[in-house]
Amino acid sequence: MTNKLNAIFHIKEHGSTIGREVVAGITTFTTMSYIIVVNPAILKAAGIPADASMVATILAAVFGCVLMAFYANRPFAIAPYMGENAFIAFTVCTVLGFHWQTALAAIFISGIAFVLLTVLRLRTWIVNSIPASLRYSFAVGIGLFLTFIGLNEAGIVSLGVAGAPVKAGALTSPSVLVAIFGFLLISVLVIRKVPGAILIGIVATAFVAFATQIAPSPRHFVSMPPSIRPSLWQLDFRGALTWKAFPVVLTMFVMAFLDTMGTLIGLSARAGFLDDKGNLPRIERPMLVDALATTFAPIVGTSTSGAFIESATGIESGGRTGLTTLVVAAAFSLALFFAPFVAAVPAQAYAPALIVVGLFMLAPIVRINFEDFTESIPAFAVVALMCFTYNIAIGMTAGFVLYPFCKLVSGRQREIQSGLWVLTALSLLFFVFYPYG
Repeated sequence: MTNKLNAIFHIKEHGSTIGREVVAGITTFTTMSYIIVVNPAILKAAGIPADASMVATILAAVFGCVLMAFYANRPFAIAPYMGENAFIAFTVCTVLGFHWQTALAAIFISGIAFVLLTVLRLRTWIVNSIPASLRYSFAVGIGLFLTFIGLNEAGIVSLGVAGAPVKAGALTSPSVLVAIFGFLLISVLVIRKVPGAILIGIVATAFVAFATQIAPSPRHFVSMPPSIRPSLWQLDFRGALTWKAFPVVLTMFVMAFLDTMGTLIGLSARAGFLDDKGNLPRIERPMLVDALATTFAPIVGTSTSGAFIESATGIESGGRTGLTTLVVAAAFSLALFFAPFVAAVPAQAYAPALIVVGLFMLAPIVRINFEDFTESIPAFAVVALMCFTYNIAIGMTAGFVLYPFCKLVSGRQREIQSGLWVLTALSLLFFVFYPYG
């Protein structure tokens, strides 16, 4: 068995061991496993059945991790992205009024586009043309967006009736106190660098909610996996292939573009995979895995999937090959049998996780050059519009329009790379055809 694993994953060549790879896989799973609870909870707002969504989340993760293990042989775990799920639930379906079946079809179409662009090697050209300041601002904006959702779900912040658009919730109510407890618990675990801090916090807070009768406890904790039939192949292509849905397809396309490239390069730098020029050798393989995972995810009934930044924890533990992601896939498979508990987790338990994930996504803000207004104005617009319009798409596309504008009026048009003009043109089309209302 040892020789076979070494032959498949080239473990010794990467300076690792089987034991180290297994530990790395378990570590990665514990840090990203919160997605099993959080993703169905978010997509439930779009109307996707929670039980089927949980199964879809796990299947998407297993599919992507297995493909990453055997085709790309990299320790980059795959699962449905945070940010994209919020865009589908709270912008596409809640604000714009699209059916979730149409949203899934839009993701599938963007996934097919990813596959084609990756095979043709055009994807790297476009992504590399996006300025670093915009990439950082996208992460910051989505982080604040998720934080606001978490605060609202927890009841810490509520919508105002008159005057201020938002106000403080009933901070001394039992349900809000449980959510605050969850946030403090996760904060302590994160500060203490406990592996799986977010998942532990969610589970512990859920039990507190059950014990205090804030939420009804599940009748069973383990069972056979629920049926995925309610979400399987529920793709409304007729609704997605319209001018009204064009902004949705465009935004899903751009968001996954940015997430994938930034994550792959960041993880590769930490793992020591980059060459002397800062490039990832054979990057087309993990990129194709990501594209295929994005295509597979809506088929089973969940949002865009791709490489998870939490894979960094496994890399720090010594993971260097696809065996790490194979272990992650096995762990996700076992999670299929805990559906009753996952479905019973209340908002008071997962909302604090959204707040903390939002905190993690704020880190890149220090890399934005606020002294250069041609960089900071577009970045600021991205963050502000994502949060204050409650719409990730408007923030991202505004950045693509404002960046070249600011460079042009400053006489620095040479800093605009050719690929960015493609995204600027698509963004202008976005604003023309956006279904306002």
